Amino acid sequence: MTSPQIQCRWGILSAAGIARKNWRAIAQSSSGTVVAVASRRKDAAEQFIRECSHHTPQRSSVDALDSYDALLKRTDIDAVYIPLPTGLRKEWIIAAAKRGKHVLAEKPAALSAADLEEILDVCKAQGVQFMDGVMFMHSARLDRLRETLTSPSQIGDIRRIACQFSFNGGDDFGKSNIRVNSQLEPFGCLGDLGWYCIRFLLWAHQYAMPTRMVGRTLSTLQGEGSDNKVPGEFSAELDFPNGSTASFYCSFVTQNQQWAHISGTEGYAYLEDFVLPFFGSEVSYEVCHPRFDVRGCSFHMQQHKQRIAVEEYDSGHTPAQEINMIETFQSIVASKTLDPSWGEICLKTQRVMDSLWSS
Repeated sequence: MTSPQIQCRWGILSAAGIARKNWRAIAQSSSGTVVAVASRRKDAAEQFIRECSHHTPQRSSVDALDSYDALLKRTDIDAVYIPLPTGLRKEWIIAAAKRGKHVLAEKPAALSAADLEEILDVCKAQGVQFMDGVMFMHSARLDRLRETLTSPSQIGDIRRIACQFSFNGGDDFGKSNIRVNSQLEPFGCLGDLGWYCIRFLLWAHQYAMPTRMVGRTLSTLQGEGSDNKVPGEFSAELDFPNGSTASFYCSFVTQNQQWAHISGTEGYAYLEDFVLPFFGSEVSYEVCHPRFDVRGCSFHMQQHKQRIAVEEYDSGHTPAQEINMIETFQSIVASKTLDPSWGEICLKTQRVMDSLWSS
């Protein structure tokens, strides 16, 4: 049996924990492989490669480098994955693009919409693809949910959407994690978790921009060595052009929740794991058409619930959403035809976050 042809050779800038997930996704993809990993310390890159290779080997040998620039100078790398902190991201995305590397970057994409516009301009000028790493955008569940939302008999007109993404990081997180360091991640939970909520709300409204946005920092955290406090809890209210409203809550101090609730004139849809699917071989959501039934002196609320599912693993096996993301990115690279829509969606997300942050 012949091995698949490698169409996309990857470099990873940083040995961050989230990079392990995309290391596996690249290895499990149809035509990608990691060629090199760079860290500020070569031993950190070596350890990352050793531990990841033990769990999921790549199709080729992987080099450890002690310099991001050394990785970008290599001619045997087509694309880079950049999970560096937001405070460092712009510099290295632009450096990668100027070296002709396609870029998949973690979120938030930049410190401001102006910075992201500069990033996108450089990527366009250099003829390289840009995409942010929002994995749930590549789940087949969204395609089914879109069918539900556009069916007049299912949800009807959307009137209200609410969602929450939170986890309780604990004491150690609040002291030492980079996400509570204002130099590295100044947006705190808004950038780390709220980005997903904003993206989902935009997706549900087919990327129509809100007409009104109000954000509120509910509590703050300040890690050791951080110059300023960052949001530990954040809430937002948004109005959309179709007359619907939306809200979200994100937090580093409340237990794991990642639900979304879409209310319409005919029914509602509920996703209890819209960002990170629960363990299993299916991803699903519920559509409900409750009916209040009165018969004489008997009052009954009937649920009329339908579960809609697609066959998709939660993680690590085709077609998990992170593998779909890598496949989508690699297909763009292979086609040699850029898809600007990913940058446009990212920029809209950034603009909403900027407005909520400034409010």
